[in-house]
Amino acid sequence: MLQPHEIFELIVDTDSDEARVSSDVSLVEGGYESVSGLSQPQPYCQKANCHESSSSVLSSASDEGDACESGPGEQTQQPVTLQWTRPSCPQSSVAHTYTGGPRGKEDNKASHIYDGSSQLNVFLLYFAEIITLLVVETNHYYQDYIDRLDDGSSPEPDFTEAEIFVFLALTIQMGHGIRDKLTDYWSTLDYLYTPFYSSMMKRDQYLHILGYLHFTDNKNEPDRTDEKFDRLWKIRDLFEILNATFSKFYNPSNNLAIV
Repeated sequence: MLQPHEIFELIVDTDSDEARVSSDVSLVEGGYESVSGLSQPQPYCQKANCHESSSSVLSSASDEGDACESGPGEQTQQPVTLQWTRPSCPQSSVAHTYTGGPRGKEDNKASHIYDGSSQLNVFLLYFAEIITLLVVETNHYYQDYIDRLDDGSSPEPDFTEAEIFVFLALTIQMGHGIRDKLTDYWSTLDYLYTPFYSSMMKRDQYLHILGYLHFTDNKNEPDRTDEKFDRLWKIRDLFEILNATFSKFYNPSNNLAIV
């Protein structure tokens, strides 16, 4: 017995004379009674569905029926086939000429730094101005907070450069030993105890600096409704100092990896 899809293929195959559908297709209650050229009945379907199906089948099998259904002046839309093509000429990458200076430190601007310099001296070359910025703005923010208090609590002394140095050193070191909580670095539990942190700075002092750490004055906040509002205004000074400092003291090579 032919399957429904095989019957459909026979009906719509207009290249075969034997498979052409005659116009005298008769309908009976519950489905087709017979189709010319076929020996097996069509599967059962509802009346409305069968009527629509017979109309679509007949229109697919007859060019004349297509023209009638489309209406005068209308054309049947043909499917569009897309295909990848290669460019007519090979595409080549453009290699720009490197115009930078010699790779490495600018000797005329940092003559006190040489191959035997300590890591601390190299660090200060790039971050000394950042340390000053942190001390000034962190103390400024802390004093503004004290001024807003109504209870007149006695303020802690200002942060010093030495404390900011230790704070940064502890923060960098924390990346080499991850803990679940920040306070775990000062834990006295046997499996967490690391005396380095408590010997360098008390936990409460570290959290005190962290709570007021600032890079700019909040009074300098730009208008948020401005189209040119700087979303990085909180760290804009830090960003500009780092850019200027690295450009001043170091020349990169012509081979750079951007990550």
